[in-house]
Amino acid sequence: MFFREGSRETNVRCPFCSHEDSKVTDSRNALEINAIRRRRECGQCMRRFTTFETVDLIMQVKKRDGTYEDFQQEKLINGMDAACRHTRVSHDQVRALASQIKSDLMASGTREIESRVLGEIVMKHLQEMDVVAYIRFACVYKRFKDIKELVEAIQTISP
Repeated sequence: MFFREGSRETNVRCPFCSHEDSKVTDSRNALEINAIRRRRECGQCMRRFTTFETVDLIMQVKKRDGTYEDFQQEKLINGMDAACRHTRVSHDQVRALASQIKSDLMASGTREIESRVLGEIVMKHLQEMDVVAYIRFACVYKRFKDIKELVEAIQTISP
């Protein structure tokens, strides 16, 4: 299988027989995961398989303690999934939201984002989707120290 980088091609092995020659039989946008879906056929074993090509977001997240880590969409999905568990927000909606947030960050051209800003972006979207998911996420993200802070957060929600 080949991935094009400008005019350069990179070989990728068949997952079944490890042969390096395959041809693309179909190519489509996979909008829900912000990728290109390619259906391929191995030149040796003739088996078909699918690859997804995505653009890596090279962004650093500055954490509260001042350390940095690479942006990880799966970590974002896991945090939102935990907040959305047993709500009307599905896992597919969470994945789509994470993809949208990643796309927005890529479009902004920024190379660094504070975890505080990322958390605010997530909370804004969750508040629009489901109030319970928003409160759950806010409880973990804002690290409420007592019930008073939780009540204040609930009171800021517009009906």
